[in-house]
Amino acid sequence: MKIRKAVITVAGWGTRFLPITKSQPKEMLPLVNKPLIQYAVEEAVASGIEMVIVVTSLGKRAIEDYFDRSFELECILEQKNETKMLEEMRRISSLADICYVRQKEQLGLGHAVLTAKSLVGEEPFALILPDDLFSSEEPVLRQMLEIYNHYQSNVIAIQRVNKEEVDKYGIIKSRIVAERIHQVLDLVEKPDAEHAPSDLAVVGRYILTPQVFEALAETPSGRNQEIQLTDALKLLLQQQDIFAYEFEGTRYDAGTPMGWLKATIALALCSPEIGAELKEYIRNLL
Repeated sequence: MKIRKAVITVAGWGTRFLPITKSQPKEMLPLVNKPLIQYAVEEAVASGIEMVIVVTSLGKRAIEDYFDRSFELECILEQKNETKMLEEMRRISSLADICYVRQKEQLGLGHAVLTAKSLVGEEPFALILPDDLFSSEEPVLRQMLEIYNHYQSNVIAIQRVNKEEVDKYGIIKSRIVAERIHQVLDLVEKPDAEHAPSDLAVVGRYILTPQVFEALAETPSGRNQEIQLTDALKLLLQQQDIFAYEFEGTRYDAGTPMGWLKATIALALCSPEIGAELKEYIRNLL
């Protein structure tokens, strides 16, 4: 079955970015000249996704407004003959068919995904965590869709991480079945380095079958009463295959202030408009 829908989760409090996230959604923080969430939506669209389901929460209204049309702004830009900017504003508001559902309690990533069940329905779907940003010739999600089309089963993106970082991720145990492709044998949520089954960490792109909702419903809550997606995938593994893909490209973790700053600099240096000037500025600064 063709993957038509993508779920993007943006319901978290963004506490690592306080105080700015007290009134500003973290996902609306700019990376160069557009907000973080726009990169996620554009990746979904570039991968052939037709409907984007955004899981929001209280205080995230700015995200909805951003992807809506602003006729007043368009009128002003038209009067000023700002044709290029006017076209960009209209492009943003017509990127995809976007709908929103609220996660009324922050009870973990698994709970956020479960919130989207009624909108996803009985279809396989993509899951995008916008904190993870990828730079690649072919969108990482599209790379994963090719693997899904071959195996017709769940696919998760993975990346090798340093030993001291494994306790920040879901870690898989696996066997290699093809170049860059692993069959998952087990998953562990944030293990300590001594007990981690590998250095292969699950990162923010997934393609999941609708049976994941049944697994999520059966997954007991853990620390802070949160339902972990990794735990649900461990249950799902008893019924279905899960494949893990070492993606081609570079990942930026924009979910922390330092990661966000690194992503901003890296993307800005690649910009044809400001890259050269920024490189010269950094050289002089150092």
